[in-house]
Amino acid sequence: MSSLLRCSAAGFSALELDLEQRLAQQMKCATGRYPSPGERRSWSRSLPVLAADLHDAGLSGVEMLVEFQLPLTSKRADVVLAGVDRRTGLPGYVVVELKQWTDAERFEDSDELVVVGGYGSRPVTHPAAQVSDYVDYLTDFTASLADSGQSVRGVAYLHNATDYGVSDLLAFGATRDGRMFTGQRRAEFQAYLSDIFAPTSGASAADQLVGSAIRPSRQLMAAAADEVQRREVFTLLDEQKDAYNYVLHSVRRAAQSNTKTAVVISGGPGSGKSVIALSLLGELSRQGRTVIHATGSQSFTQTLRKVAAQGNPRVRKAFLYFNSFMSMEPNSLDCVILDEAHRIRETSVNRYTRAEMRTGRAQVDELLSVAHTPVFLLDQHQVVRPGEMGTVADIRAAAAARGIDVMQVDLDAQFRCGGSLEYVRWVEGLLGLGGTEAHQWIGDDHFSVEAMESPEELEAWLAAKQSGGFGARLSAGYCWPWSDPRPDGSLVPDVQIGEWSRPWNLKGDRSVGGAPPAPLWATDPAGFGQVGCVYTAQGFEYDFAGVIIGPDIVWRDEGWSIARGANKDPSLRSLTQVPDADFDRLVRNIYKVLLTRGMQGVGIYSPDDETLRHIASLI
Repeated sequence: MSSLLRCSAAGFSALELDLEQRLAQQMKCATGRYPSPGERRSWSRSLPVLAADLHDAGLSGVEMLVEFQLPLTSKRADVVLAGVDRRTGLPGYVVVELKQWTDAERFEDSDELVVVGGYGSRPVTHPAAQVSDYVDYLTDFTASLADSGQSVRGVAYLHNATDYGVSDLLAFGATRDGRMFTGQRRAEFQAYLSDIFAPTSGASAADQLVGSAIRPSRQLMAAAADEVQRREVFTLLDEQKDAYNYVLHSVRRAAQSNTKTAVVISGGPGSGKSVIALSLLGELSRQGRTVIHATGSQSFTQTLRKVAAQGNPRVRKAFLYFNSFMSMEPNSLDCVILDEAHRIRETSVNRYTRAEMRTGRAQVDELLSVAHTPVFLLDQHQVVRPGEMGTVADIRAAAAARGIDVMQVDLDAQFRCGGSLEYVRWVEGLLGLGGTEAHQWIGDDHFSVEAMESPEELEAWLAAKQSGGFGARLSAGYCWPWSDPRPDGSLVPDVQIGEWSRPWNLKGDRSVGGAPPAPLWATDPAGFGQVGCVYTAQGFEYDFAGVIIGPDIVWRDEGWSIARGANKDPSLRSLTQVPDADFDRLVRNIYKVLLTRGMQGVGIYSPDDETLRHIASLI
């Protein structure tokens, strides 16, 4: 773990003249960007106040870790104070969130949201709650803090504010992990620090924290076990149970004999991969194993955090992303469960990655390394973006290079699409995937397939299902522009076919104008009325799926023809990065994903007459 600056309170005064420049340069090295003028002003005004408070409290030896990066995330705490706990003699820490606010008030009747003067009308989390979350996160993922008796506390310090200016905020119930002090209470803040820290050097405590291994704590695993067990009760059948039991066996064997095995669980849409993943998370957590669930999908991960961890926000930290493990030591976990592993990328590096982490290491190598038993759950025909490397062949090759055995379990059963294996084969034949030839849909009592004559007919069919109490969503190929919301919050009806038009789902992770954020489009009832794409539909299911097959794939002369110019997806536009053969494969996979989201039925429409006639001829 890292901070942009580390020094004792005594050594801080020597840095004041070049503080802004030094921190700015270190942020550029760490994050690839220079800090904003506001960030630089905040440092120059807040940090000297905190250093002076430590000095006045007789704690000049306490170490200040500035802009301390929390493990497995790009989030940074303003300052972590490291010293010796006065009561126990062990290392002790205080996470400090520095605010320059002068006035703030409670947002409506919320206990945790506040509105800050001069910051606009958007509410933010109460700073004491914010720093309390930081304490939980740091404790849950820092090995040296888990079960060691070391103390970690949190403080929000509004050093420019008087009690009067933030009186609403003072009513927040203070806890050990989340206290708040104003500038008017500076003496009280200094006394608080004096009560925690001994007047001695904090260098050793800082060394221990910065050098600690990263792994989830037993407390987090216990909370995850309770939450997943209480909220999700699954019955696993046949190959599902085989895969589940083999993973448990591998984890147990690895603990006993220090062996390492990768498990690949492959299956089509609805074959139960995610059910296995959550069942494993719950059981391994109950056994006290260190286990993390990860995906490459923001929508999928955020929905899991919302549903599986609904009653306990702390459990959300058990659901991470594939790029979360760059800094973790090899075999830090007993098991890592990699759901939707077909979305593994070439590398975990993105624009926020620190310079020293840009090693070019393959993401699959990080995932194989981080746990004694890495588990990959995937469908090779759901690779839909360039740069996704999650095939069985990719994983086997990477494992072989590391000398890791691979066990593969194929799931033949079908639990989506009404349990209809025949429908999945029909889709693969329709799109020419997996060597399956196009053939007639002969019907299934448990699953309906219909070709629609117009988008109006398709939407009316879905609306009737929705009114009947079923879940229904409309999705389409990315063949229309995608606008940001208008200033008034309304969505632009970009998907236009004749006189019919509807907006895409929102792009971002915030609700706008009554529409749900992108990660929740498939699960929030307010998502009906917007058109989803593969990035918001993949990984989810609903009762009835409406699919618009766009003009990027059309039926011509007894075969499919790919029209690159009709596709508007920025990730697929470059001919250099995505050759025609890859484009063809990815587009077919995209439509397979969209066509296999429904549990009870699907309605299909294409604005291309010849394509629609071909589809209708197969139903």
